[in-house]
Amino acid sequence: MTDLVKAIRHDWTLDEIKALFAQPFNDLLFQAQTAHRKYFDPNAVQISSLLSIKTGACPEDCSYCPQSAKFETELERERLLPIEEVKQAALNAKQNGASRFCMGAAWRNPTDKNLDKVIEMISTVKDLGMETCVTLGMLTAQQTKKLKAAGLDYYNHNLDTSPEYYKEIITTRTYQDRLDTLENVRAENINVCCGGIVGMGETDLDRAALLQQLANLPQHPQSVPINLLVQVENTPLYGTDVLDPIEFVRTIAVARVIMPKSTVRLSAGRNDMSEEMQALCFLAGANSIFYGEKLLTTPNPAENKDMELFDRLGIKPNAEKHHESSETAAA
Repeated sequence: MTDLVKAIRHDWTLDEIKALFAQPFNDLLFQAQTAHRKYFDPNAVQISSLLSIKTGACPEDCSYCPQSAKFETELERERLLPIEEVKQAALNAKQNGASRFCMGAAWRNPTDKNLDKVIEMISTVKDLGMETCVTLGMLTAQQTKKLKAAGLDYYNHNLDTSPEYYKEIITTRTYQDRLDTLENVRAENINVCCGGIVGMGETDLDRAALLQQLANLPQHPQSVPINLLVQVENTPLYGTDVLDPIEFVRTIAVARVIMPKSTVRLSAGRNDMSEEMQALCFLAGANSIFYGEKLLTTPNPAENKDMELFDRLGIKPNAEKHHESSETAAA
């Protein structure tokens, strides 16, 4: 192998990405670890905490999501949380080592009135000295400007899967809708958190095509969450064949190689991963996790379990703030 760490690129071909996936596992991990060490401390992991500030009754039909109003998942529908409850959750997250607090609302897109309430939450969390991230669905350009003025650090809006497989997963919004929201976020110089979900019955080619979409955006997302499908009873994807763990690790590694300056987050699905699988993901270049016993509505490992694993692996939580709006800045 030559030229293991290449310049930042936005012109990856599908054949190139397929070739990365096809490498012997050890060679791919070596390439990913080499890229990782160029821009990051290999033994540091950034910790984020995630809170559902408005749960259930979403009008979208995302086949993986228990919050969709179209599926009978027995999930309790809740109103937007009061500000004091959000503040306490953020305080708890900070005390447990989280440096970023993420808030998610089950909306297709926020109303201006609801957005004002979320902006108050953003200000409250920032006053605690934490980075902020929200995921609220689709945004207009004007709404994005208001979030920027509020000092929002990150906006999460995943592509979920490849353009070709997308229609099998979601019909209530288009792929272009997602790309348009990402463009609005980039235009305001808010850090982008954008990744996808694997294990939804997609092909190897779909996983490569998802990563191609992410890597060929005008800027690489500053944060790239790679989620393993959490199967919830009564959602359309319940009963889908479980993805081979080695294939999941390969996905992490390829993401690291083609987006070397991005933070790659080992996201949903960790509760179903062995500690050995998670260790391989960190070796493959994952350097962020969600921390806490619940991710929006699905289970996550307990904080003490994460810290015990970190201790065994010699990994330290990285509480330092960093903004990577420019790909020319060192991470």
